[in-house]
Amino acid sequence: MDRRKFFRLLGAGGVLGLLKARAQTPPWDEETFAPMKTLGAPLSEYGQRSPFEEGVVRYISPNLRTRHSGADFAPLEKLEGVITPNGLHFERHHGGVPQVDPAKYRLVIHGMVERPLVFTLEDLKRFPSVTRTYFIECAGNGQNGYRNPPDPNLTATRSRGLASNASWTGVPLALLLKEAGVKPGAKWLIPEGMDAAAYTRSLPLEKAMEDVLVAYAQNGEALRPEQGYPVRLVVPGWEGSIQVKWLRRILVTDLPAMAKDETSEYTDVMADGKVLAFTWVMDPESIITYPSGLQQIKPGFHEIRGLAWSGYGRVTKVEISFDEGKTWRQATLEPPVERYAFVRFKMPWHWDGKEVVLWSRAWDEKGNTQPTREEFFKKWGRNNRYHYNAIQAWRILPDGRVVNGDRPLGQQAFGPVGGCDGEVFDG
Repeated sequence: MDRRKFFRLLGAGGVLGLLKARAQTPPWDEETFAPMKTLGAPLSEYGQRSPFEEGVVRYISPNLRTRHSGADFAPLEKLEGVITPNGLHFERHHGGVPQVDPAKYRLVIHGMVERPLVFTLEDLKRFPSVTRTYFIECAGNGQNGYRNPPDPNLTATRSRGLASNASWTGVPLALLLKEAGVKPGAKWLIPEGMDAAAYTRSLPLEKAMEDVLVAYAQNGEALRPEQGYPVRLVVPGWEGSIQVKWLRRILVTDLPAMAKDETSEYTDVMADGKVLAFTWVMDPESIITYPSGLQQIKPGFHEIRGLAWSGYGRVTKVEISFDEGKTWRQATLEPPVERYAFVRFKMPWHWDGKEVVLWSRAWDEKGNTQPTREEFFKKWGRNNRYHYNAIQAWRILPDGRVVNGDRPLGQQAFGPVGGCDGEVFDG
């Protein structure tokens, strides 16, 4: 269906008709609209969400050996907009969450500097601050995509929920480094956390001087403990593993640390057997959150919705396919479209009740896009665990159930699969 036909339908109430076509009026009576007959809850010092929303929580795998080292997933398909609430931002820890007293907090910058410095939290807050919206994504996001055959019960949360998007406030790291005076020959920073693992990574000085934040606030309030309270690094576009939480010191040096978590971990195995280190930048990603895995839909009008992001900058377009990549239609991007941040995409669609497989792929300002599953494994090793960004497929069955639409590698068909089912309202 073309744009003009869609708007003619809209003007004539056609979309409402599509919405109502298969709707059933839910039962109601006078009590449904009756006013409350008792006083509601009183004022409170800190707002809580409705008890009816208590099911919207992060997903924690029941297979974890310990909850002190591991990750939980943001419930992407249950969220709206692009900002991840603080209590639902994904977590990744290597030694549990430390409790840090802000009054005793200190950040040390030392090594190849003219003036070694020690900052309190209040010192950091006296510097000129900036607020920026950035996604943070675990390098292991999408790890379920390495399974073959694919997990039929995959959800959007378990597919791409190790990514979240927030408004971060802090001090540009470049300001602190200029205050300390970086000596000639320095090329690397070695940030270290206050957790039990003394988590350590190597950060190139060039990136630090560009856009890295020493952040102390998230979405308008102090960082949550699981997000690095009171201070963490935010490194736009790069994998979450380098964005050290509970930041306590930064060593300025001429060589990388070659720490455990950048040698035995967070390195990438390629299809030819080579292993790459320091592969920080996150490739473009997209995920359809509605309709998505384990959801149930009915024939009629739907708005396809999802999220896209890229570590190379701004997402420029998202395309959706209804025939497993033979043809593509461009989705609408909802403003604002910011660099290194989530953007929401959407497309109006009428499902006619036939089986169909939905794909989405994001494109960024550098011309990068997402590969198919087969294309991805021509480059990356099957025994790798990181940087999976292949297209996530959702298969809608005739009874309305939505399941993982990824095919086992080398398999050409599920059985009968519909083409561009129903009508797509091009926006």
